[in-house]
Amino acid sequence: MRVIENLKNGKYETNKQTLPQCNEAFLKTLESVSHTILSLQQKNSKIPVLQNKKGHRMVGLATIASYLVKEAKIEEILGSTVEEKAIVQQWLEYRTSHIDRVSCWEDIRNILKDLNHYLEDKVYFVENMITLADILIYYGLHPVIAGLSFQEKETFVNVSRWFCHIQNYPSIQQHFPVVVFIKNRIYSTSH
Repeated sequence: MRVIENLKNGKYETNKQTLPQCNEAFLKTLESVSHTILSLQQKNSKIPVLQNKKGHRMVGLATIASYLVKEAKIEEILGSTVEEKAIVQQWLEYRTSHIDRVSCWEDIRNILKDLNHYLEDKVYFVENMITLADILIYYGLHPVIAGLSFQEKETFVNVSRWFCHIQNYPSIQQHFPVVVFIKNRIYSTSH
């Protein structure tokens, strides 16, 4: 019963903790920034820039996303220990240096193969909690995963499991269409 109540309140339980309700405006801003970054890098190879209310300019996905997290006061998604924070930063760099720079099917396949191996025994990219790494990698991979056939998704079963799990957080999915991972088969009812 507690799990259902938590879902209604926007809280998500993990093995270690209950995640606080994410600020909806923050997640919309983060999704928008992530999508804009992906579009800019694919079209113009430009680096994203954000100017805050004080006039300070921030450059790059990891910098902007980390700033938005701190402004929204949900720093727990940056990791709770020094090691977790470093791993989150590592995956943010992976997003910008690998996922955002794919140029052909072979690049996509190699990334999915690497991620599939990494996620073999994990639910999230960092420990047992959703972090900024999961959110931004989800946004970066969405167009790729959505374009895969059912057979290709089955090839990358761990990535598919992780992706399906992340897309079920309503505040993270936002306006992205739900990616379907199983194909229903029609069986004959005759015996």
